[in-house]
Amino acid sequence: MSEKIFFGTYTRRVSEGIYSLELNTETNQLENLELIVKEPSPTYLAFDSSNHLYTVGSIDKKGGIAAYDASFNLINHVVEDGAPLCYLAVDEKRDLVYGANYHKGEILVYQRQGDGSLNLVDKVRHQGSGPHENQAAPHVHFTDLTPDKYLVSCDLGTDNVTTYDIQNNKLIKIGNYHATAGAGPRHLVFSPNMKIAYLFCELDSTIEVLIYDGYGDFELFQKISTIPAEHTDFNGGAAIRISSDGKYVYASNRGHDSIAIFKTDAVGKLSLVEYVSTEGRIPRDFNFSTDEAYLIVANQDSDNVTLFARDSHTGLLELLQKDIFVPEAVCVLPKID
Repeated sequence: MSEKIFFGTYTRRVSEGIYSLELNTETNQLENLELIVKEPSPTYLAFDSSNHLYTVGSIDKKGGIAAYDASFNLINHVVEDGAPLCYLAVDEKRDLVYGANYHKGEILVYQRQGDGSLNLVDKVRHQGSGPHENQAAPHVHFTDLTPDKYLVSCDLGTDNVTTYDIQNNKLIKIGNYHATAGAGPRHLVFSPNMKIAYLFCELDSTIEVLIYDGYGDFELFQKISTIPAEHTDFNGGAAIRISSDGKYVYASNRGHDSIAIFKTDAVGKLSLVEYVSTEGRIPRDFNFSTDEAYLIVANQDSDNVTLFARDSHTGLLELLQKDIFVPEAVCVLPKID
């Protein structure tokens, strides 16, 4: 079984769009870099069940989302004046794709058509600010489904985690959790076997462990740093992932340039296992291989991808490869062919 790892990138320097590498599980190597789509700064990616590829997209100096077919041919762009999205997610049951726009502070809802093309059907713009210098305006950084199939968003600019019901393709606010002031909520993952969510906050490099009672109801349970106390230089929290058994949570640090590994206990609280260097600069994203035997890290500023073997029993990572060239990579998405 072959597995490809797809990389979304910025195209500010040398990158031309979306790249892929092959994961060779016999040699424990990533190989055969290929440019598969030319698109301006496709910084986040998602596939649907029909192998349509959705990506952050731009055209004619307008920003939004782009849809590609299974052969990576462009289907359509849906764009508006201003910056493109920064995150997107597919809702298979409702035939919707959700997008987060950081610069505009917006959540966007797109209807998926039979050919994979998209139409914009709803938009919500957040209001507010926060105490940090990066919080002068709303900055929606994440929007995806909860386990009970509501839509939850993380707003780095306002410290809010806001949940919406979706009725007739329209968003209806049903709940709001306010994170620590100035924390800057960025991304969120849910435990697969407990009523727990892990909220990664970019600005204070912490994970807020939240009890999730459903219907958008979050409550703070624990707050833990993702960097060592002696690290006093810049750090920005980036990506967070949880293993499918719910035993381990991983978070990437930009500045400390590490993966922080945490173990979960019987009630979902976190304890630090160790920090592992990403062997590069600014690890904006990382992901598991589909069997979770590997972990792949994209180092944005050093143009390299790092491959680790992952021990499912201990959660520990073993360095396998650190010099794989992928330019300006900021999104890692595995897919079995």
